[in-house]
Amino acid sequence: MTATIIDITRDHDIALRRASDVLGEGFPIAIPTETVYGLAADATNPVAITRIYETKGRPRFNPLICHMADLEMAEHYAVFDPISRKLAELFWPGPLTIILPLKAESGIHSLATAGLDTVGIRLPKGFASELIRAFGKPLAAPSANTSGKVSPTSAQHVADDLGEKLKLILDGGSAPVGVESTIVRVEDGAIRLLRPGGVAAEEIEKATGLTVIRPEGPAAIIEAPGMLASHYAPGAAVRLNADHIEAGEALINFGSRSPKGIEHSAAVFDLSPSGDLAEAASNLFDYLKRADATGATRIAVSPIPDHGLGEAINDRLARAAAPRE
Repeated sequence: MTATIIDITRDHDIALRRASDVLGEGFPIAIPTETVYGLAADATNPVAITRIYETKGRPRFNPLICHMADLEMAEHYAVFDPISRKLAELFWPGPLTIILPLKAESGIHSLATAGLDTVGIRLPKGFASELIRAFGKPLAAPSANTSGKVSPTSAQHVADDLGEKLKLILDGGSAPVGVESTIVRVEDGAIRLLRPGGVAAEEIEKATGLTVIRPEGPAAIIEAPGMLASHYAPGAAVRLNADHIEAGEALINFGSRSPKGIEHSAAVFDLSPSGDLAEAASNLFDYLKRADATGATRIAVSPIPDHGLGEAINDRLARAAAPRE
């Protein structure tokens, strides 16, 4: 597969229709934004989100920024405190991502939020906003590059890197900002900077009259989406690579295994009866929550292959099973 590239300036209406069609089929596309080119897919569709991770390679369950068409759409999915709303009114559309509490039953899939109860939201400028409005759903969109490579600021950058993995690349010229969005979170009436980016902290301070709390060293910077590992742990203890089930344990199975003592389990949830790692990835957070909701004191997890998406699944399971402070 080689991506079709459509110039949104020359073929605006064709680009809009084709992009909506491919997104509706559950596939990611590359879109221009004012920051960098994004690898965008339906934020409510777990298969589409899984394909984002697969396309980028060596996927991790970092939460993905969800892009909205306007403030009204954003308010449908997240809860705004007064300061966050002021930030939105001041800087949206634009290169600012705000971490907000996710509304219950919002429709954004847990794979996009990495199982967190928050969601990073941004309103992009230009064609991306128009596309989201036409599609009618938020788009999860990390940068459109192989994990670990330099972020793309042109359609050609995307084509050189991911052209054989995508169906569609929309060409909007060079990204005017050229760096990713700034990420902030409002806590206890203060604005915390989680990642510097397209909006300077000083600009936020000047506009709001509030001091922006900078990160204290490298460890604080990784609090940006995807680095809050402690949030992955359920209430119940987690036991990995289980080859037997003890009475009262809830089992998260994989590949229709029949571990010894399975008949004694409190409940059984199979991430993928057929052993499909993509299906397992899309079910992981949901099934951890379901297993926890059974009231079992411990969750036993069958062995998961440690390749492809299995590497990411095992990474998150290891964090969930880590000793509690």
